[in-house]
Amino acid sequence: MLATRAAGRSDLPTGPDWVFEVKWDGVRALADTTRGPLHLLSRTGRDITVTYPELAGLAAVQGAVLDGEIVAMEAGVPSFEALAERMHVRDPTRAAALASRRPVAYLVFDVLELYGVDLTRRSFDDRRATLERLDLPAPAQLSPLYPDVDDLWEVTREHGLEGVLAKRRASTYQQGRRSPDWMKATHRTTRTALVGGWLPAAGSGVALGSLMLGAPDGDGRLRWLGRVGSGLAGPSGTLLAGRLASLARATTPFDDTIPAADTVGVRWCDPTVLVDITYMARTRAGRLRHPVVRGMREDVPADAWEVP
Repeated sequence: MLATRAAGRSDLPTGPDWVFEVKWDGVRALADTTRGPLHLLSRTGRDITVTYPELAGLAAVQGAVLDGEIVAMEAGVPSFEALAERMHVRDPTRAAALASRRPVAYLVFDVLELYGVDLTRRSFDDRRATLERLDLPAPAQLSPLYPDVDDLWEVTREHGLEGVLAKRRASTYQQGRRSPDWMKATHRTTRTALVGGWLPAAGSGVALGSLMLGAPDGDGRLRWLGRVGSGLAGPSGTLLAGRLASLARATTPFDDTIPAADTVGVRWCDPTVLVDITYMARTRAGRLRHPVVRGMREDVPADAWEVP
């Protein structure tokens, strides 16, 4: 179940029919122990169990399907950038080394099944009551709920958290659907974008200088979102450069006409790599203003093009 985006605090619902939660900045994952061993599954259904060995204790919660967010804490708050180094690791030895150096937590906010009983048709309040009776092993913990959206909005803003979720108490769990029974508002705008080309850094033929970003529209076309040059340093940038180099193509994958000045020196690539972006706003033409790359994604689909 996915939340519908609200433009801001004023668009979030209020009242006794709703409860509020921090929107955690991490990786959404289902923890499934209904088939024996623990399986951690991303939003796309990919098995990511090996990536987070410190969550193996969840196997003790037998016969359950839990929904939650994997987060990496830095300076007391979740950091997507800290998590980015871990998201693509599939080697058990390297995953174990990273787990000891930069461990994650699993913040649980829903339960879909328990002991063979499907709970998705029950209300959120009922599911939450069931969840609170479970003995969650560390580093898993319940995501707290709050009755007042105004206080939570201010606290999350002051502490640099991503935003707030509003959940209707009577809502059922609608698997795979984006529902107005869950609403989200963020203090900064984030999205996933496809990479359709890149430019090398000055004086380098390998390191990334900037990326050409795109989003699919409803007609199957790849629309241009602009260029981004911030957030490409460090290990995640090196990993991204290696991935893009293997996807080279001779022509642009974008269906928009891109200004010639923005294509000088661009190395085009097949648009299959996703990156997570934060940005200030979009121009009337749809370009992102002041975008920053937070890391590469494999656990979510690309966000669609929307009219600014």
